Amino acid sequence: MFNVPNIITAGNLLCGIFAIILAMAGRIDIAPFFIFLAAILDFFDGFAARLLKQHSELGKQLDSLADMVSFGLAPGIIMLITLVMNIPSYVSNPLLPGYTGIFIFYENLSGYIFHPTLSKSWVFIPLLIPVFSMFRLAKFNIDTRQSDSFIGLPTPANTLFFLTFPLILSSNLDVSSWQFQFAKQLIQPAVMIPLICIMCYLLIAELPLFALKFKSFGWKGNEIRYTFLITCGILIFTIGWWSLAIIILLYLIVSIINNILRKKTNA
Repeated sequence: MFNVPNIITAGNLLCGIFAIILAMAGRIDIAPFFIFLAAILDFFDGFAARLLKQHSELGKQLDSLADMVSFGLAPGIIMLITLVMNIPSYVSNPLLPGYTGIFIFYENLSGYIFHPTLSKSWVFIPLLIPVFSMFRLAKFNIDTRQSDSFIGLPTPANTLFFLTFPLILSSNLDVSSWQFQFAKQLIQPAVMIPLICIMCYLLIAELPLFALKFKSFGWKGNEIRYTFLITCGILIFTIGWWSLAIIILLYLIVSIINNILRKKTNA
């Protein structure tokens, strides 16, 4: 039970819990970094299991349970809080004098929850993320087609996409910069709610996507993986946090093109 891969999976779970705690404390500028760490641990628990030959049904179930917290519940809560705040502008955080960031006004959240007409009920749409993540993870566990690739968007990829917005809005960008203004427009309910619904659908869609699972580290057979990773590195160093959302969109586009080419080759 307490082998190396399972301990790494436990670290993934703890990172998700810390991300939720930080988000509820108003620190959406820090919470995403624990999700990043969870994603790294999520990669290495599978890598360690293959390296140490410690695959087990228990490890598979533990991995899904940890992912449900780190890549289901945590992003849902972070996006809910981001929408509640609506990010009108930067405000001073009274808990940390001298720190310029965003502070959650809990009375606003309470106002939405107990509003008699539920005129702000749209704010709970982000909770679809953990709901659809649950179905996605359960489907993955019983779907034998997903040993070498994915059917539907993986929960870590969906999470990284949504972390783009709180990271940009809570960074030290000038509020007049295009990055901040563009993110501010995207976080508006009219844009974000349909976007959340689309991404949630992709979690359970019958859409084949390539997986970053290396059976060997040679170029042959891994061309698409290495090309994608190199492109990701370039995007990260050139456009910063926006690269997260663009990388996920690129992942979807490349997978669709790869599927079309494969069908033509097999035809």
